[in-house]
This record gives sequence, structure tokens and C-alpha cells, in this order.
Amino acid sequence: MADTDEKHEQNAAPEGKAEEAAEQDIGFGAPAGAGQERYEARRHGNEPFRVLALGALGVVFGDIGTSPLYALKTCMEAVKDVGAGAATVMGILSLIFWAVTLVVTVKYVGLVLRTDNRGEGGVLALTALVVTEGRARRPVVLAALGLAGCAFFYGDGTITPAVSVLSAIEGLELASPEFTKAVVPLSVIVLIVLFGAQRRGTGSIGSLFGPVMLVWFIVIGVLGAAKILEHPGVLAAINPSYGVMLVAHHPRLGMLVLASVFLAVTGGEALYADLGHFGRQPIRFVWYVLVWPSLTLNYFGQGALLLSDPKAVENPFYLLAPPALLIPLVVLATAATIIASQAVISGVFSMTQQALQLGFLPRMKVLQTSASSIGQIYVPTVNAILCVATLGLVIAFRSSDNLANAYGIAVVCTMLITAILMVALLRGRAASDAHSRALLFVAAPFIVIDALFLIANVEKIPNGGWFPLLFGLAVFMTMRSWMRGRAVVAEQMRRQERSVKGFLEELERQHPQQVPGTAVFLTSNAEGVPRTLTRNTRCNGIMHERSVLLSVITERIPRVPRGGRIRVTRLSPQLWRVEARVGFMERADVPRLMREAERLGLGFRTDNATYFLGRDDIVVSSPRGMARWRKRLFLFMARNAEFAGAHFGIPPERIIELGGQVQI
Repeated sequence: MADTDEKHEQNAAPEGKAEEAAEQDIGFGAPAGAGQERYEARRHGNEPFRVLALGALGVVFGDIGTSPLYALKTCMEAVKDVGAGAATVMGILSLIFWAVTLVVTVKYVGLVLRTDNRGEGGVLALTALVVTEGRARRPVVLAALGLAGCAFFYGDGTITPAVSVLSAIEGLELASPEFTKAVVPLSVIVLIVLFGAQRRGTGSIGSLFGPVMLVWFIVIGVLGAAKILEHPGVLAAINPSYGVMLVAHHPRLGMLVLASVFLAVTGGEALYADLGHFGRQPIRFVWYVLVWPSLTLNYFGQGALLLSDPKAVENPFYLLAPPALLIPLVVLATAATIIASQAVISGVFSMTQQALQLGFLPRMKVLQTSASSIGQIYVPTVNAILCVATLGLVIAFRSSDNLANAYGIAVVCTMLITAILMVALLRGRAASDAHSRALLFVAAPFIVIDALFLIANVEKIPNGGWFPLLFGLAVFMTMRSWMRGRAVVAEQMRRQERSVKGFLEELERQHPQQVPGTAVFLTSNAEGVPRTLTRNTRCNGIMHERSVLLSVITERIPRVPRGGRIRVTRLSPQLWRVEARVGFMERADVPRLMREAERLGLGFRTDNATYFLGRDDIVVSSPRGMARWRKRLFLFMARNAEFAGAHFGIPPERIIELGGQVQI
């Protein structure tokens, strides 16, 4: 029996708007300046700035902070045919420096962090903002792009842990060639432990993330600075002409070099995705004061090492350290990559929760792993999928060099989509806002820059880049099939529903027996009468003395202010309608929402209410509406979705299910 619940559409938009679910709500939060400062002060008011900054250091910058482990090494591998001469090294350093400066510092830290949806960031929040404002052209296309960006984020979530952990443990090969055979098994063990620990949450060790990453950035900065002092001439690579000359002199390698350089900016999207956890100012402060300087020093330090010893191309990051410090550096790098992987995994969990609330995915079990932090969650199904995919990548590719060929293509797709959405948002605002017109002028070129990086990464597709694209495509098709299937089912169910007027007239004619107690009928249709209620009166011949039609509607904003969450309407002496609105970052706890309704006009207690849920069997019959394989996929997801009662926090002993059959 497929649990369609009157329906699990409450998990997203009102029924009948399933097709609009991908194209709704996001708004630029308060513009940069006093308004946003006040918002962040309210949201993070109890947390000192230093705590937020340290937390951001441990969560936001883990991915980009571990890029020095493999980025320059991969770049040198890309130009091995022209040798590791001074011009090559200086050219690559120049490209890395300006890629980080433009993509991360200017685009993300300077521009994208301004485009928040009431304090929340990420591609889904941005998509909701663009469509909600209603000024953008082709909102359906932009909504689909946003959904694709979310899907590609899942692809990135499988590769980042694999490449990060592999690159860290490969440092053992420098200590002894005997460790070469142990790299893959050790990486597998670390990843199994990492994914296995997710169910326990990160609360117990999360406080260590910031300090460990603080030590990491200080260490890599000091290692790089020490080598720069030996060869200060390497700083001349800040001149962009070195990068231009490298590409001009070796045009056939140009795209390959750009694809490798892009590895230095992977993780930039995390700055935006984690905006809601820490706020704009802590993220910016940590980037400008510590992370950007440390990364720059380390990359230039690796470059200085290569200028003095071209043989160091084997592993320029680890060879920066004195031999006596190699093992401690490997341990520190492994800890840093675990933290980076944890940040990505947590980001995928958070993205999944948003997608569930917005109705893009079927209900899944979402466990809260912290009593104090609502952002710490665990999604068992997603964790298992990520674990299997990541371990498969490690076993199949066996080295960070090989895996680098698959890394980047999904990330750059998400970055390009973010740039397009940001420009669409600013373009819609430009007509009435001079500030947005100025930002649009700065933001538009990044579509070209990201497109160039995408073209450069296309060459990776045959060598492994197909995996994140295929993974992302599978997620995208799953989301679209679920949304379309919900729309088809909703339409079939709506045809069997009654209007309030018609239902009340029928009650007057039939006079069903009135029984004591309160009954709550969950429905996503905030206008008609759900089938569960009509079935109960027709088949059982009873009507409770107090009946409530409850619609839980997910708005396209992160959180709904408490004052605007509940609306109570009395339809008849014994029939009420309650509309409860929640944000896509909130969990819909139905008993708690009903308690709020009691205080806002319901007028009676619901502690012992009985909840009626629909549990309909979906049958594939007609070839119309959507492809048969998509119908079967939707049917599989519907039958394996989490039970609606558990999803909405309703005690099992207070649930009655009324079923039927729905043909699609």
C-alpha cells in the first residue's frame, strides 16, 4: 500500500501546486547593510562572534582548505608534457591565485553572500528567492536549473570525501614505499568509520572542528611562508601575465590546465550553503583574515619548492615539511580531510531536508542528533547511498590523481547555476534599485568565467567525470519524477473530494451519528473536504463532535514567524479548518502545531485527538500523464516513503488510516 496520505503533499506546497513546487520562493533577504546585520544579530545573538567565526572555520572552509593537498600537484601533472620549468610553475601559480581571488573572494564572499533567503543560503534557497520575487524571466527554467544545481551537489557529496581522504593518506607513501599498498585500505577504513559515525551526530566532536582547522591553516601557512622566504621571487606570480602567457604559449593545454586549476576553488559553494549557520560577517572575517592568506602562502610555498627542486612535483604539499614532521602532518591532514568530508556530508543532509520539505523528494527518516542544534541531523538512507558511492570511487580510482579527473565537473555545474540565478535575481531588481544594477554589472561576467571552467572540465567526462554527472542526473530525474507523480496523484484525488458547501448539505440530508471526541483530518487541500472525512461519514456513518481539517503548508522561506504560522477558520458548528505554515528549514510537528492552534482560536484541547490519514494504493493503469517507467519509479518511492504519521510526529496510537485506490 502506498502511503499517499491526504496527502504527503503537506510536505510541500498545497495540493494542486506540485508543478509549481520547483519554481517558488526565494527572496533576497535584507540587502547588505544594516537590515541584514540586525537579522544576524537576532538569529545569532546569543553566540559570541569568536564562537561563530571558529565554527565557520571548522565547517565552511574544510573543503577548500584541503585543496592544497592535491590542486597544484594535479596542475603539474596536467602540464607534464611541457616540463616543470620556472615559466610553467609561475603560470600555474598565477592562475590559481586569480581563480581563488575572482571565484571565491569576489564572487562568493563579495557577491553571493549578499543573496540570502532570510538568512539562509544555498542553491535551493536562491532558487526559491528568484521565483518568489516574480521578476525573473522564464521562472520555470530557472526553477529547473535550481533543482539541477541541488542534484549536482549530491554528486559532489560522493567525490569530496573520497578525494580528500585519499590525498591525505597518500602522504604515507613518502615516509616509506611500503605504505603504497595500504593507502586504499586505510582510506576505506577511515571512510567507513566516518559514515558509520554519522548516526551519533557531530555534537560530541564538533567543538574540535574549529580548533583543528585553525591549527591546519596556521601550519600550511607557516610551511608555505618558510619556503617563500627562501625564494621570494615566486611572489611575482601574482602578476596575471604569467598565467596568460602559459595559456598563450601552450593553447592545446589551456583547457586542461584550467580544469586542474579549478580544483583550487572547489568548496567555494560551501561558503554560501552554510550562510544560515554562521552568518555573513563571521564567514567573511575568517576568509579574509586566515583562510585566504594561508591558502595563498601554501600554494606559493609549493611553487617556490618546485622552482628549487622540480623533482618535488611528486607531492609538493608534503615535501614542504621537514622529514621529521611528515607523519604528524599526515595525521593533521587526515583529520582536516575528515572534517572537510563531514562538512560536505552534513551539507547533503541539510539539502535533503530542504528538498523533503519542499516536496522534491519522498519522505525519509530524518533524525535529530542534537538537542540544542536544529541543524545537526542524520538521514540514514542518504548516508547509506553516499557511503556506498564513496567507497566505490575509492576502490575504483585508487588514487587522488585518478579521482581528480572525476572531481570538479559537478561542482562547476552548481557554481554556474548559482551565477545564473544570482544574475537573474539582480536583473529583476535592477529596474527599481540602483544598488542591484551596480551588483549586476559585477556579477554578470562570472557566468562567462564559470562557463569557461565548465568547458575546461568537459574533458574530464570520459576519464571519470561521467560519474558525478550521472549521479546528479539520477537525483534530478528522481526529483522530477516524484514531483510529477505527486501532481498526477493530487489531480486524481482532487476529483474525488467534496466542496465544503456540498459536504455540509450532505450532512444535513444524512444526519450521521455524532460521536464524542476530536478528529483531525490531514489534507493538503486548504479549500475542499478530504476523502478521509467523506469516507468516514459515508462508510462508518459517524461524525465527531469536533472535526478539524488540518493543512500543513511548506512556505518557500526558511522559517515562518510564529505569529503567522496558524490560521483557524470555523466552517460549521462542529467543523474547523486549520492552516499551519512552516518554512523549508523547519520540521512539521503536527501535535505541536495543533497546540498552537488551540491558543489561536480553536477553542478546545487536542491532546486526545484522533488523527485520520489516507493510505491509498497507487495503481499504474493509464499510459497518459507521464512515462510508464517514471510512474513505476514514483510508485516505488511512494511505497517506500516514511510513514506520514512518523514524519509529522503523530503518536501511533492516535492514528486511524482510511484507504482506497488511486490510478495513475
